[in-house]
Amino acid sequence: MSTTAELLKGAAELFPDEVVTSAHVRHFELPAGAGRFALITLDNGFDHTKPTTFGPQSLANLNAAIDQVEAEAANGEIVAAGITGKPFIFAVGADLKGVELLRKHNEALAIGKGGHDVFKRLSALAVPTFAYYNGAAMGGGVEVGLHCTYRTVSKALPAFSLPEVFLGLVPGWGGCAILPNLIGAEKAVQVIIENSLNQNRQLKGKQVFELGIADALFEGADFLEQSLIWTAGVLNGSVAVERPEIDRGEGWDAAVAKGRATADSKVHGAAPAAYRALDIIEAAKDGDLQKGFDAEDQALADLIMGGELRSGIYAFNLVQKRGKRPAGAPDKSLARPVTKVGVVGAGLMASQLALLFLRRLEVPVVLTDIDQERVDKGVGYVHGEIEKLLGKGRINQDKANRLKGLVSGVLDKAEGFADADFIIEAVFEEMSVKQKVFAEVEAVAPAHAILATNTSSLSVSEMASKLRHPERVVGFHFFNPVAILPLLEIVRGEKTDDASLATAFGVAKKLKKTAVLTKDAPAFVVNRILTRFMGEIQNVIDEGTSVETAEKAIEPLGLPMSPLVLLELVGPAIGLHVSETLNRAFPERFTVSPNLKAVVEAGKRGFYVYKPENGFKPELDPEVAALLKQGDTVLTEQQVRDRVLDAVAQEIGLMLEEGVVAEAQDIDLCLITGAGWPFHLGGITPYLDREGVSERVNGKRFLAQGVASVPA
Repeated sequence: MSTTAELLKGAAELFPDEVVTSAHVRHFELPAGAGRFALITLDNGFDHTKPTTFGPQSLANLNAAIDQVEAEAANGEIVAAGITGKPFIFAVGADLKGVELLRKHNEALAIGKGGHDVFKRLSALAVPTFAYYNGAAMGGGVEVGLHCTYRTVSKALPAFSLPEVFLGLVPGWGGCAILPNLIGAEKAVQVIIENSLNQNRQLKGKQVFELGIADALFEGADFLEQSLIWTAGVLNGSVAVERPEIDRGEGWDAAVAKGRATADSKVHGAAPAAYRALDIIEAAKDGDLQKGFDAEDQALADLIMGGELRSGIYAFNLVQKRGKRPAGAPDKSLARPVTKVGVVGAGLMASQLALLFLRRLEVPVVLTDIDQERVDKGVGYVHGEIEKLLGKGRINQDKANRLKGLVSGVLDKAEGFADADFIIEAVFEEMSVKQKVFAEVEAVAPAHAILATNTSSLSVSEMASKLRHPERVVGFHFFNPVAILPLLEIVRGEKTDDASLATAFGVAKKLKKTAVLTKDAPAFVVNRILTRFMGEIQNVIDEGTSVETAEKAIEPLGLPMSPLVLLELVGPAIGLHVSETLNRAFPERFTVSPNLKAVVEAGKRGFYVYKPENGFKPELDPEVAALLKQGDTVLTEQQVRDRVLDAVAQEIGLMLEEGVVAEAQDIDLCLITGAGWPFHLGGITPYLDREGVSERVNGKRFLAQGVASVPA
């Protein structure tokens, strides 16, 4: 058998570019004469902007530190040992860059086993061990602390999670086995499964304590000092640590069953990670931790060698890296300052935009509309949302007063926009209406002002074509709900100049949005793909396949919602409008569904009704069923799925040929951040590659082997 040191040495050779974490050991006397203490501090030598991670060499360094502490404990030189992190960061888990390089199952197995072998030594020491969660802790960072006897947490800790299932892994260094045995299966399932599948929800320090993961909670300012006083109390018996009895009966089984229901509702069996994690939690019921660790090793290795994890890491890197450095954006030094924003329109979308600009830029924002009542309603909406933030304690009274003072509404565009630097329209999606609005704005706005359009499908170049200065018009397409979806499609018109574009990207960054540059092509990126996707679903329904079969066919993708529920969210009228726009541009591929038209004309908000007696599950509305006129071609779920995916693969291939975006990666980034496409798919192109659809339709993969897949 290889020793831990040999395992880690071999793994380190595979990963020469690791950012190595040191494990420094220092000693001091605990307060109240409690004895000599050894503290291990994890530190990669960088500030908090580069969080501490565990690659193979980092694990080897921690292993060596534990060698030293173990000898001191055995010799009676210390009474206890602890582990903490550098300022603001405890540790954020395994170094995923190393995981991407693994090509063989046994290499992946070594990573799981290496982490376990090091971490579990903390629980085997001859003295009690303490983890002090001083800052951000995720994944393996959380797990190293779980192997300690006691834990404290800082009130200032901003983010604590086991995010592995979100990425396509399981907590594989003790999380699945230890956590349910520490806090019970119900709370463990919440942390490992539910939080992960809810867009990787993070816990704050107080929640970590309330869940029972940490035994004590202290203020951030003197966190380590207070933790050491508490440690001395535990050791001398003046502080008693009480933990609740764990329900190892029906409660445990019910928690696992609830976790499976959550996984089914989120990924519909399409991604294995959540189910593998639940299997380990289920088996951990008898408290046999070593059996759990072995199961974690096996699950980790299997998942590392699977497509979902590679897609998850790819998606994570897109959002964290490419999303912050948009492909094709002009030099940021060309951007002009924005000290006042104008919003044309005061409806719901315009009001949401006004609120976002106000909160992020903290500059004057002025709304205009066609009558005073609408203007007042728009300003009233913004004021109401600020009051909600105040009520939740998200902002204080001074900030609320300041923000309210910055937002105003006027009828006269000349009065409102004469000194605005950035003016965005959010009016009716009709070319003539938008051209008229822009002509009015150009007449009164300063020469340097950017004119932005929130159009979802119309040509930005055509919108700008009648202006004296079309070079300052830019597409600035948000996704609904504006406060939640991060994507912003920034559209370059034929005449848009670099300074206007750079200013748009600068504003997007301040708005904390993920900006993607797109060519001025019909419906840009997300709406074009979703309309082709939805159009094919509509086509099979129109031709004769049941609504239920058409919807179920898409479940294996594990999308956040079914196509017709998504249509309801978007609004059938908007869906119809976009399909008509694309039908005019590409009549051979985009159809206008007569059934969708009938639903819109009947004033229906969607295909479904939701009744309390049926648990609010979607049921086909009988009135909609009566409207549907269908042919007699009935397809199976597999046939529907093939047809829909073939259409999407064809459309993406054409978009890349047209240069709508720089690369396939931008398509995936758009779908993840603008349409909630799952991380475990990696967007869409890795899924199409993995399922063989890309080659079947286009004769080639979208991404090279090893990108979002296991290297050849």
